Amino acid sequence: MTRIVLGAAGGVVVLVGLALLVLPGPGLLLVLAGLILLGRAVPAVARFEEPVRKKAMEGVEASVASRWRIAGSLLAGLGLIGAGVVWGVRALSWLPFAGWSTGSSLILSGLILLGLLLWSHRRVHGAGGRSDDA
Repeated sequence: MTRIVLGAAGGVVVLVGLALLVLPGPGLLLVLAGLILLGRAVPAVARFEEPVRKKAMEGVEASVASRWRIAGSLLAGLGLIGAGVVWGVRALSWLPFAGWSTGSSLILSGLILLGLLLWSHRRVHGAGGRSDDA
């Protein structure tokens, strides 16, 4: 039963991650998380974890390589949260799909982006590290 649950959850996470490779979001990290879950259910899948982990960690390092990249990611996260509030309160009547269902998903995306940015920065630069200008 555990293998079925892990396999199903891993499959869903991989599919969401694949979608987020072309949509805004942490696609490669979710693909990695899904592969880890799938690898627990189907040991043959575990061989794909390391190459994806390597690429995901390269992406993590690149995302916090300079202050400009960090600032851009921070602004994108705050922009998503702001857009979510605008969509949620229906501030602009011409917006498609206005309402809290769309607004809350935008806010959640912004919070996830900010959380991953913080995690990436701590992983690459340490808790008190500084990034170099580039």
